Amino acid sequence: MLTKLKRRVQDLISTEAKLMHRAGLKPNTVSAIGVSLGLISGALYWAAGENLANANMYRVYIISAVALLALSGLCDALDGALARLYGETTVLGGFLDSLLDRYVDSAVLCGLILSGLCDPFWGLLALIGSLLTSYARARSEAADVPMETVGIMERAERLIVVIAASIISALLAEKSALNISVIFLAITSNLTVIQRALYFRRRVSQKQ
Repeated sequence: MLTKLKRRVQDLISTEAKLMHRAGLKPNTVSAIGVSLGLISGALYWAAGENLANANMYRVYIISAVALLALSGLCDALDGALARLYGETTVLGGFLDSLLDRYVDSAVLCGLILSGLCDPFWGLLALIGSLLTSYARARSEAADVPMETVGIMERAERLIVVIAASIISALLAEKSALNISVIFLAITSNLTVIQRALYFRRRVSQKQ
């Protein structure tokens, strides 16, 4: 079931990437749009927290934030698909894409933390886990140990959790769903770091 769903999503992304190519968009342009949307999303999460007492304004900011975050995630998928489909992948492009993704992740979590939409301790722990999950993969692959799909909470899963919690939070006009989602991310993202460390150790041991 999940394999079929993944294939359908990949087919859909490829179709959208072809349409963007026809429109003259380049991977770097799509990346820039995605990063901009992600950073604005983080600011909107902060604004939502500042307007928590006003249910209508809170909903407006949360819905806007989650919409931009979803579009940012879509752009992140499309820029890679564009590059692969039309032979425009470069080492620099891959480096910048990964680097800018960290800024988006940090902006969203910082927006939640600074706005008071989540407990600061769990927010910081989720931020650390998010960054270290990506660092573990980068460091492992630099040592020729592939790390994709290793761990229970990769970036796509983190985005889905935040988006789902944001929708619930908008419907209820209160922050508990977002706070719970950040606690969940804090635990699972750091667990993913441990999983990747153990996986790397096992793979390295097998090569020796």
